[in-house]
Amino acid sequence: MRRLATTLAVLVALVLSGCGDSPADGTPADADPETSADVLGVGDAEDAAVIPSAPFDWCDPDSPPDLACHAAKRAPESGAIALASAIAAKQIGTHAPETLAWNWEEAVLMRGLYELYRVTGDETLPAYIAAWLDHHIAKGYVLHSSDTCAPSALAALLVTEPGGAYAGDEAYQALVDEALYYLYEVALRTEEGGINHLGTLGALGITLWVDSLFMFGNLLIGWGDGANDSDGDPKALDEFQAQFDIFTALLQEASGFYKHAYQWKGAQDDDVYWGRGNGWVTAAAYDYLRVRRMRGEADGALSVVTAAKAQVEAALATQDPESGLWWTILNRPGETYLETSAAALFAYGMARGYRYGYLGDEVLPAIQAAMEGVTERITLDAQGVPTVTGVSGPTSAGTFAVYAAIDTVDDVPFGLGAVLLSLIETSGLPSL
Repeated sequence: MRRLATTLAVLVALVLSGCGDSPADGTPADADPETSADVLGVGDAEDAAVIPSAPFDWCDPDSPPDLACHAAKRAPESGAIALASAIAAKQIGTHAPETLAWNWEEAVLMRGLYELYRVTGDETLPAYIAAWLDHHIAKGYVLHSSDTCAPSALAALLVTEPGGAYAGDEAYQALVDEALYYLYEVALRTEEGGINHLGTLGALGITLWVDSLFMFGNLLIGWGDGANDSDGDPKALDEFQAQFDIFTALLQEASGFYKHAYQWKGAQDDDVYWGRGNGWVTAAAYDYLRVRRMRGEADGALSVVTAAKAQVEAALATQDPESGLWWTILNRPGETYLETSAAALFAYGMARGYRYGYLGDEVLPAIQAAMEGVTERITLDAQGVPTVTGVSGPTSAGTFAVYAAIDTVDDVPFGLGAVLLSLIETSGLPSL
């Protein structure tokens, strides 16, 4: 695809201006030193408990952000949100919702559209998500793996949205109930209690994949959150905490990175850390911690704080200094290729961690560099319509050669979703 250098330069400038904008509510961009300090010494539980009282996203230092504050802190008029809206408009205008499959790839896209709705209030976004859900509810769907559980998270978000058009929808509630039953009662588990990535299929081993923490994790986190309702569902949040701890014990290594799979019968190489897989972990961890922080329960999730911070430190050390991206195999620079979705997920997760007080100013340069790299991968046609490029295709756990052989694809749903999440969550952050 032809790159339009002049147009792209303008696009990058717009997006980066969004990353450095002051919040739209007039709050100074410079964070209070007491609330933006590094809040965790890795492996030190006492240091980990130092959670700032008023993180960046707090419009009122005495209370967590409401929905209006959440939107304002993401600078709705920024170039980043304009670009996210253009990506969303292309998707909606090009692909009818009933043409999209029931799977994790589409669920990631829909999550990005939902987060954009929370900032812009554009009702076409939840309507598109709802039409997709309605089509599959009418047609019939399966819930037999982490990947096929992923779409149910969107039903949880819509059915709990305060004042939303789909709040309390009985069909969506039934879908949520079925998905939770699948996770709690049906999916096979390891001896440690970890939920099998392949759900009800045990022929290939009861195996944990890092992807699952995002794919089924979004349901548990979203339902546990209840759209910032303090009642929420503590059981769902506790289940995510338990799963994260199990996955960490079995997959996180001394480097801070996570291996792709545990008890997988296929071949895997040691010391190979998949970029997007680790991005899923960062994204899920800091979204979970966001909910705990909103509920005033930050001190109850210190094991996730510790593990996530160790992973972030590893990511900071392996970010490519020239592009701001990460290699598809994080610890093998130059041996594979630099990849878009991993950078988007790391930027999103780190930005969410910063906004809610779990990460300090040390991550801001890495976030800004990552977004420079991500936006450089977005090309524009002659009409200014964006295409997201450089995303590695769907990836199975395997050897180094397997990861290196994955082709990159353009405008793939999960790549679009990851980029949307990163554009939205980094918009309005201070720059250093």
